[in-house]
Amino acid sequence: MSHPSQPQFWNDRYKAGTTPWDHGGVPRRLAEYLAAHRAGGRALVPGCGSGREITAFATAGYEVTAIDFAPAAVEQARANVGSALAEHVLLGDFFTHDLAGAPFDLIYERTFLCAFTPDLRENYIRRAAHLLKPGGALIGLFYLGDERGGPPFALSATDHDALFPRNFLLVNDLPVPDQHPLFGANERWREYRRVS
Repeated sequence: MSHPSQPQFWNDRYKAGTTPWDHGGVPRRLAEYLAAHRAGGRALVPGCGSGREITAFATAGYEVTAIDFAPAAVEQARANVGSALAEHVLLGDFFTHDLAGAPFDLIYERTFLCAFTPDLRENYIRRAAHLLKPGGALIGLFYLGDERGGPPFALSATDHDALFPRNFLLVNDLPVPDQHPLFGANERWREYRRVS
């Protein structure tokens, strides 16, 4: 049986169309953020899945790179973004892939942090900080709570406080108006700034 830290676990779900976490479009908070931050820069979408948000970043003027380690997800994302952006969707592991666009101005989080087991979170924070420019933004929708089962794996306040403050300052924390049924009120829009 495959494990959430392995590509096959997610590839099987994308191939079967079993993707209940898929928002089906661009979340409202992201659309608002992009409307207010159209200056662009380099953006990274790790664990991009079906890539619903990639075109929104490109339209807002960002040079966007998306990555996923499940081949079926990459195939769907490339189909969703079309030929103009397909080459910006990479098959690879966020934790180890040589991302030529680094350092990035922005990293977008959506159902990636909650997809893998909590033991990988410290690596996620370290990697995100490494890939971002000083002062860069880590933004997105974060699944919060005290539940230990998963996926999705909720981020508890204790885990957050042990991981994020070393490298990131929370600068915005908002409710999500278009809540996804899988996450409900436990999903929050957050914006962090890389501080070290």
